[in-house]
Amino acid sequence: MRRLSRILAALMILVVMLVALVFVLENQQSVSLSFLGFSSGQMPISVFVVVALIVGMLIGPLLGFLVRTRRYKALD
Repeated sequence: MRRLSRILAALMILVVMLVALVFVLENQQSVSLSFLGFSSGQMPISVFVVVALIVGMLIGPLLGFLVRTRRYKALD
């Protein structure tokens, strides 16, 4: 059973990597991003989306951790 779950996990990771690769290859149009007076140079759309995904994956758990610790401090 453990071997089957490892194979399924490896297949899921492979599928996610393949989807990400296809996304990057399909979104090669160059754009410039402008936000709050700051603007970037011309880069592919996929770069902005992947960077936003990575930032969200880092900030999301951090905010969840902060909310959880504040909730426990409030209960004490």
